[in-house]
Amino acid sequence: MANYKDLIAGQQNKKGGIIEAFHAIQAEYNYIPQEALKEAARAFGISEARAYGVATFYSYLSVEKRGKYIVRMCESAPCHVAGADAVLEAIQKHLGVGVGETTADGKFTVELCECIGQCQATPVITVNSLPVFNVKPEDVPRILSEYK
Repeated sequence: MANYKDLIAGQQNKKGGIIEAFHAIQAEYNYIPQEALKEAARAFGISEARAYGVATFYSYLSVEKRGKYIVRMCESAPCHVAGADAVLEAIQKHLGVGVGETTADGKFTVELCECIGQCQATPVITVNSLPVFNVKPEDVPRILSEYK
C-alpha cells in the first residue's frame, strides 16, 4: 500500500492537486484518513478545515472508513421508478447493514448516489464504480457473492 505522503507529494505542484491527491489516497485506502487530511493541508499550505472542506464537498470522496467494496444505489428518478427502492432493500437485507454503514467484516459499505448516466438500463448499482445494469432484487445475492 502506497504511503499517503508520497501520494500527496506526487500532486503537490499541480493546479487542483489536492483533489487529485485525495482521489489517489482514496484509491489506495478506500477513504481519506485523518492523518492524510492533515498532511495534505500542510503540503498545500491551507488550513485543516479547508482540506476537510475539499474532501467532504465531493460525494465521491469519503473521510469515513469504508469497506473494500462500495456498493452504491442510484437514487435518480429513472432508477427510482424502475424499482431502486426494492433493490436497495435487498442489498441492505443481504448485507445486514443500512445506507452509510459497513459490514462487520469490513468488506462492504452501502451508499446512495445520484445518476450514474445509464438510464437506459435501470435500476443501476455500482460496486467500486463498476456499473451493474437492470438489477432486480433477486439478483442481489448473486451480484454481491462475486465480491466475497
